[in-house]
Amino acid sequence: MKLVLLLCLLSPLCDGVRIRGLVTDNNLTIVPGSLTPSVGVDVDLSAVIHRVDPRFLSVTIDASLASEEKFMSLLGSPKLRTLTKALTPAFLRFGGTRQDFMVFTPQKPHHSNTAFTADESCDKLELPSWLEEKLKGEWPEQQMVLMREDVQRKYRRVKFTEYTVDVLHAFASCSGLDLIFGLNALLRTAQNSWNSSNARSLLQYCEAKQYHMSWELGNEPNSFEKKAGIRVDGFQLGQDFTELREIMARSKLYHDAALYGPDVGQPRDHRIDILEGFLQSGGAAVDACTWHHYYVNGRDTSLEDFIDPQILDSLALKINEVLQRVQQTSPGKAVWLGETSSAYGGGAAGLSDTFVAGFMWLDKLGLGARLGVDVVMRQVLVGSGSYHLVDENLDPLPDYWLSVLYKRLVGPEVLKISAWSKSGRSRRVRLYLHCSSTNSYRRGAVTLMALNLSKKTARVSVPAIVSSSTVDAFVLQSDQPGEEGLYSRSVTLNGVVLKMTDDKTLPDLTANHLPPSVHLQLPAFSLAFFVFTDAQAAACLDPVPLR
Repeated sequence: MKLVLLLCLLSPLCDGVRIRGLVTDNNLTIVPGSLTPSVGVDVDLSAVIHRVDPRFLSVTIDASLASEEKFMSLLGSPKLRTLTKALTPAFLRFGGTRQDFMVFTPQKPHHSNTAFTADESCDKLELPSWLEEKLKGEWPEQQMVLMREDVQRKYRRVKFTEYTVDVLHAFASCSGLDLIFGLNALLRTAQNSWNSSNARSLLQYCEAKQYHMSWELGNEPNSFEKKAGIRVDGFQLGQDFTELREIMARSKLYHDAALYGPDVGQPRDHRIDILEGFLQSGGAAVDACTWHHYYVNGRDTSLEDFIDPQILDSLALKINEVLQRVQQTSPGKAVWLGETSSAYGGGAAGLSDTFVAGFMWLDKLGLGARLGVDVVMRQVLVGSGSYHLVDENLDPLPDYWLSVLYKRLVGPEVLKISAWSKSGRSRRVRLYLHCSSTNSYRRGAVTLMALNLSKKTARVSVPAIVSSSTVDAFVLQSDQPGEEGLYSRSVTLNGVVLKMTDDKTLPDLTANHLPPSVHLQLPAFSLAFFVFTDAQAAACLDPVPLR
């Protein structure tokens, strides 16, 4: 079944003109007399082209949070746990640059002011409010320390105790996330192979506590030489992973646990060499191949970059290159974006934590799923940098609300969609289509994700093929008008500013219910989810084999 949508960019020429999309031999027919630039959209509802992991949208906590172990206690915040629960199902990856400078150093007894003990029930795992405020007040100074280390590329060795592991596992477990713990790969022998003794000690502790989790080894091995003066080639890295897999195989708890890697940076010269060498010697050891992606350098980017179609399009080239390399060496291996956000270097201050970041985020989710990426891990849920979903006061930022809506409205089944205009492929109005989440809608519904990078409103005229379907519209905009509003850290849903009701309650995320055959409005600089509740899409009614 073909669905055709017509997008009309509003201008004075469009006043009083009604444009219809009709299916006629797969061509778009426009009512005579229309002089308005338009974008046609062809959607195939008959088959699923890709099915992502149910935990497709996942999150990370950067290992820098444990650089001073007391800050791990922030994970005991009831407010943070409330926010995190709304993102399930998801993976929680603990890792990043500093994981390769962290050494497990058991120390009994635990700190006297710990927020967690492993034996407590989840309803008791609450950080006292006075301690939460104290830690939040001290965190900005700690961020400055971390930023200096990043700029100077001088990282100190961090010793962490059972407390970090206990807190992290309790947070993941009580929030409903699946924990992935990143091990230190820069502990090397004289022969430059991985020294696994510290990892074995950590795994033994976690097994004794019966902590179910998955594992990674190393973060961005392509930058080991810059960070620590140690060069590890891909083939050796693969052998290191094979050793870790063998250690896990001897464990009663972890013999069937998942292992992911190598968490290499996005394709470029040496990084591709590392990936290829790794897959040759270690591809069989991992359950998914992970790599990282950022669009721009956070230290020299601009607002215009965040809404530049050419920059958004660049992701497709990177994804296709990684997929091609992986399939050549390890056919059928799942590919994950194991760490990703808008800008590297900790994000772009005043951009990565504002409304405009949502264009990069939603486009990455849509494009990644369409091209065959199975999981996308957002850097970070909370912690260092400016690309977080939850800020330093533990308040949700615009990308958090976007992520929650994605979780509630978008299912794992990807449907084919293409869009065009008279000048070629549509670039400023960007569209992606999935079956709707069956947690929120009955089977057969479809969710259209729409991004309008333009300062002009877009108008969607629903064609006859779905004219009997009502539409639930969820439109996200800045709380401030115009281009200046892109810098805002607040967001509205259908005109209502989103904020928590209290520390344990999210607001109602209410749709605008539109009757059949109405025009769908996509405001300037907006992000939207349009759910066709009665689409009866064949691909979404019953499980259908992938095309």
